[in-house]
Amino acid sequence: MQGTPRAMLRHAAITGGTNAGKSSLFNALLGQSAAIVSGMSGTTTDPVIKSMELIPYGPVAFIDTAGMDDKTPLGGIRMEKTKRILRRCDLIIHLTDASRGEPDPPTAGYPVIEVFSKADLLTRERLAELREKYPDALFMRQGNNKDLDALKARVIAKLTLLDKGREQSLLGGLLSEGAKLMLVIPADSEAPKGRLILPQSRLLREALDSKMLSLVTRETELEKALAEYTPELVVTDSQVFAEVDAALPKNIPLTSFSMLLAFQNGDFQALLNGARHIDSLKDGARILMLEGCTHNHTHEDIGRVKIPAALKKLTGKEFYFTHVSGYDFPEDFGDTALVIQCGGCMLADAEIKRRMSALKAAGLPVTNYGMTLAHCAGILERASEIFNLNGE
Repeated sequence: MQGTPRAMLRHAAITGGTNAGKSSLFNALLGQSAAIVSGMSGTTTDPVIKSMELIPYGPVAFIDTAGMDDKTPLGGIRMEKTKRILRRCDLIIHLTDASRGEPDPPTAGYPVIEVFSKADLLTRERLAELREKYPDALFMRQGNNKDLDALKARVIAKLTLLDKGREQSLLGGLLSEGAKLMLVIPADSEAPKGRLILPQSRLLREALDSKMLSLVTRETELEKALAEYTPELVVTDSQVFAEVDAALPKNIPLTSFSMLLAFQNGDFQALLNGARHIDSLKDGARILMLEGCTHNHTHEDIGRVKIPAALKKLTGKEFYFTHVSGYDFPEDFGDTALVIQCGGCMLADAEIKRRMSALKAAGLPVTNYGMTLAHCAGILERASEIFNLNGE
């Protein structure tokens, strides 16, 4: 688990009513006291997230949530926070206090493991009745390791099933083992000091695992690098698309990190269509900018400075921008004409998919930062060509 970014982990949330034992179960799964446990209703206020190595599956992020029936003065706010964090979840462990009655319906739209806590407080007759009524449910007894192991096994089985067909690779078969790869990474004020951003480090790790030869350069040294090294694919930061395109021979495929992320997430064609929609935007149109990271903003900010400037230069039109950061996501899109999502490297896969689903349901065109900048630079077709060659 060491070094695995949380955005790359599967997320499993524990939901249920107040005092159902969610925090106790959370701590038991982790094998440590990560959440406060109390008999007082509403002890858990904000969601608590903790990652653990779930052997033999791998790292998983577990989430402890507030009670779904919280009647305290702040209950409504807590419920809203729970609903928001569930957007990033792949699996729900729905917990019901077996001694208090029937379970509430779990949140729709998620794979669910139904669990009854405090089963040791039931009579044999009541336990048999619940087992017959809920044959797929698990029944937990206080401090019983066998029950806990059964839950862990069920979580592993559910997540393993979800992983079938999940594309883990950024390159996704675009290059063969041993291929030559070049990464172009600008060193502007937005670049984090002393490290690479997630998609850059992920791609390098994948290249190493695939026995590829990789060369990393800045755009200012690109011509020198090309004189000594002929790559089979160049992957660039979207901010220097135009500079790289101008220096790179047309016979060498070019794309960006955010386009590889879109390819991996399976939303490539929808995002490509969204970028092409830019030309039809009317003057004064509203554009929603979704930025996955939370950071301070500079004069080189890609979402707040570079993309708005590029869109104005391309179209000659004035647009109105609304910026949303992190996991925040609006419930009402109003008169939004276009949504531009960042690459989403710091967002959980489930969050990206639910955003895309909501935007498609609203009939809104959506694209990402990389495709927007490629379109503004006039190289969208070149930057997406390698995906077309592979049937995308």
